Amino acid sequence: MQNPIILQMKGIDMQFPGVHALKEVDFTLRAGEVHTIMGENGAGKSTLIKCLTGVYQKGKGTILLDGKEINPKSTLDAQSLGISTVYQEVNLCPNLTVAENCFIGRQPKKAGFIDWKTMNKRTKELLKRFDIDIDVTKPLSTYTVAIQQMVAIARAIDIQCKVLILDEPTSSLDANEVKQLFKAMRSLKEEGMAIIFISHFLDQVFEISDRFTVLRNGELIGEYLVDEVTQYELVSKMVGHEIDDLSTLKRVQHTEAEMKEFLKAKQIGVAGSVQDIDLTLRKGEIVGFAGLLGSGRTETANMLFGVDPITKGSISINGKKVNLRKPSNAIKHNIAYCPEDRKRDGIIGDLSIRENIILAIQARQGIFKKISKKKAEELAQKYIKTLQIATPDADKKIGELSGGNQQKVILARWLATDPDLLILDEPTRGIDVGAKTEIQKLVLKLCEEGMSIVFISSEIEEVVRCSNRIVVMRDRKKVAELKGDDLEHDTILKTIAGGAKTNE
Repeated sequence: MQNPIILQMKGIDMQFPGVHALKEVDFTLRAGEVHTIMGENGAGKSTLIKCLTGVYQKGKGTILLDGKEINPKSTLDAQSLGISTVYQEVNLCPNLTVAENCFIGRQPKKAGFIDWKTMNKRTKELLKRFDIDIDVTKPLSTYTVAIQQMVAIARAIDIQCKVLILDEPTSSLDANEVKQLFKAMRSLKEEGMAIIFISHFLDQVFEISDRFTVLRNGELIGEYLVDEVTQYELVSKMVGHEIDDLSTLKRVQHTEAEMKEFLKAKQIGVAGSVQDIDLTLRKGEIVGFAGLLGSGRTETANMLFGVDPITKGSISINGKKVNLRKPSNAIKHNIAYCPEDRKRDGIIGDLSIRENIILAIQARQGIFKKISKKKAEELAQKYIKTLQIATPDADKKIGELSGGNQQKVILARWLATDPDLLILDEPTRGIDVGAKTEIQKLVLKLCEEGMSIVFISSEIEEVVRCSNRIVVMRDRKKVAELKGDDLEHDTILKTIAGGAKTNE
C-alpha cells in the first residue's frame, strides 16, 4: 500500500519573456518518501520549486497540500503552510548564535523578553535528533557548512513543516558529512516527513531516493521508482538522447619532454594560510588537486591568481620570476581563474551575458581601450554557440540563468582571453550530468591544444579521469604528488587519510 499523498502540483505552467519555463507539469509527493527532481540545468527544476514556495506566482495550474488548494504568495506564506526549503547556500545569519538561527523571528519569551535559557535548551534538543552535540551559544560561523545545513534543517523541522525541500544540500559536503545528512533524512522519512531532494550527484540520489521525477526543457518526462531505472537510463531521459559515458573519456598523454614548463612555484605560502607549496605546471598538462574541504586547494589557486599575494617563496613564468600581487597581474601573464563560488566571486548578476563574457578581456586591455559593441557581440555569440549556453540572446542577465549556464559563461569569459594557464576550481559543482560531460570534454580538448590546466574538484573520480598528475592536499599542505599507476581512487583516499607516501 502506498503512503498517502501530501502534495500535488497539477498542470503547472510558467512563462518568462522569451522562455516557456514550465509546460503543464504534474508532480506528486507522498508522506515518508524522498522524491528527487532530476533534470539538466534549465530543465525547470528550480522554477517548479519556486512556484511551490511562493517565489514565483504560477501562470496556470493547481497546487494541493493535504488535499486543499494553496497559492503561496511568498516564501514566508509557504512556510506558514508547512513548506520549508534548505538551499545550497545556507540561508542563515552566520553572525548570530546557533540557537538564534534556529528560532529567529519566533524566539520564546518570558515577561516580554527573550527566554534565552529555553531557546538554548530547545535548540540542543532539536540538534540531538541528528546526533549533533555542539555549543548552541556560539556563532553559527564557527561551525562547518555541514553543521550549518543541519541547523537549517532543524529549524525547518521545528516550524512543523509537512514538506521539506533540500536544494543541492550535499554540494559543499565531504563523504562523512553526506552520510550524516542522509542518516538525518532517513530518520525524518521514517517519521513520515515528505522530502523533495534536488541534486546532481547520481550515486547519492540513487542511494537516498525512493522516487524520481524527470523534467526536460520545462516538460514532464516521467515519474519513476528508484528500482525502475538505471543511472544510464535516468541520464538519457534527462538529456533526451544517449550520453557519452564519462568513463570512456581519456586524459591526454604527453611525455614530460614534450611539455614546456609554464609556471614553477617554489615553497610558496601565505601567512596564516597555505605553506611551502612546490608546484610545476607544464603546457598541455592537467594537474588535478584532491583533498577534503579546507585542505588548501582553493587557497593554492588563490595564490597562483594573485587573489592572496604570497608572503613566502617565489613564482616563475616561462623561466622569469614574477610578482602576482593581484589578479590583474595574473591576467597579464595569461592566467585565468574560474572560482569555486560562482555566485560570490564569478558572476555579476545584473550584467548581461555579453558584459560578463568580456569582463576579463576588458580588464586586461584597460578602461581606456573599450571593446567595441560589435566585437563584444561576436565574442558572446561565439561562446554561446561553442559552450551551448541556453539563452534567447546575449542581452539576458546572467543572474537569470541556471547554475550550469552561469558556469559556462564564466568559462567563456576566461577562454576569450586565450590563456596559457586555466585554473578551474570546482567547475562542475551543482551542474547536471550533460553539462558536466561537455565541460570535461572541453578541458581535455584544451589540454590537447597545449593549454596548462589546474583542475580542482571534490569528486575524486573526476580528478582521476582528467589529470596527468594529482597534487594531494591535507591540512593546508601538499602531502603528495601522484602520477602514473598511482592515479587511482583508493590511492588518493589513502593519501588524503595519511596512509600513503609522497610520490614525486
